[in-house]
Amino acid sequence: MPWSSGNQLVLLRSGTQYFPSLLAAINGARQEVFLESYLYQPDKIGRQVAAALMRAARRGVQVQLLLDGFGARYLPKAFRKSLAKAGVRLLFFRPEYFSLTINLQRLRRMHRKVATIDGKVGFVGGINILEDHDGPDLALRYDYALRVEGPLVAQLRAMVSGQWRHTCWSQLKMEWHKLPRTGPPPVTCGNIKAKLVKRDNLRYRRAIETAYLNAIGNAKQEVVIANAYFLPGVSLQHALLSAARRGVKVVIVLQGRIDQMLLHYATRVLYQPMLKAGVELYEYTAGFMHAKVAVIDNEWLTVGSSNIDPFSLLTAREANIVALDKTLAGALRTDIQSHIDQFATPVHAHLMERAPWWRRALPWIAYQLVRGLLGLTGYGKQEYRE
Repeated sequence: MPWSSGNQLVLLRSGTQYFPSLLAAINGARQEVFLESYLYQPDKIGRQVAAALMRAARRGVQVQLLLDGFGARYLPKAFRKSLAKAGVRLLFFRPEYFSLTINLQRLRRMHRKVATIDGKVGFVGGINILEDHDGPDLALRYDYALRVEGPLVAQLRAMVSGQWRHTCWSQLKMEWHKLPRTGPPPVTCGNIKAKLVKRDNLRYRRAIETAYLNAIGNAKQEVVIANAYFLPGVSLQHALLSAARRGVKVVIVLQGRIDQMLLHYATRVLYQPMLKAGVELYEYTAGFMHAKVAVIDNEWLTVGSSNIDPFSLLTAREANIVALDKTLAGALRTDIQSHIDQFATPVHAHLMERAPWWRRALPWIAYQLVRGLLGLTGYGKQEYRE
């Protein structure tokens, strides 16, 4: 995907900043709204977003809501009917008709969290449509998104409209295939150079991974990654270890609480080689972490939906923004450091070595299970070999 200049990007920290900005944009829509999400819960936030979408549809805005057929499969029928009655066009990407079937295509999910409004404003990040509260004793879910204005919005609009048309065609919704004509391309409104980096199963299979590899390979001073589900393949592992060994400061912030158990323990098989190479590892423990961001040399940054794990890098449809801007990179780097200082625990090699044998064995067992599952599916045979 090409770079574009003249963009304005605003960093949005978790849902407390993201949802007010998204709702304001939807409430101001005059022509069209596209919204993609992997998860959609009919909680307080889900109802607020639905109400804004329905108000837009009633005043003549063409509203397209695309949800993943697995992640949002339990959205209540009454909720769906309310959206449809108001004129919101709701589709599910690869809907789940038979949940007990064994089909490798079920792994190909739509994991993006993207919105575009009137072809002028866009949103990209890791935040699903659901509340940030995971429990009374937990901090709000740790995540990020970007609000986008400028020429880059045209790339976002082309991506979501293309996916919408393809989904309409595959589900014989031809009356929804036609979209309104957009106005002139977005004009320059900032000074940030950025591009959309997406992953699909056609032309852009390795695009996000390649963006990471290139940036890490060119790093001179520092690589900082905050990623909830972290199980990179051999190429990314080597890139990070090589960076650390040549003197680059490598900092990785990971999920400290158990969310996805298999990945949680499989990730820990990487701890010893990373620590031995000089990588700083931290586990975020104040609540659940959902961030998928990185900052390199305080200039290159990425914010998006892609984890650094087999699911995101090998099977799912993902979308990240990559940007070159010292001010924005500095803001993201500062926020990551704030979370490290306040809510994260450093991982020390000597503490891992003193753990009981069964706790030391769990990561190896989990990693072998992941490799076995990848072998069964045919995905990532080379990237996850030992």
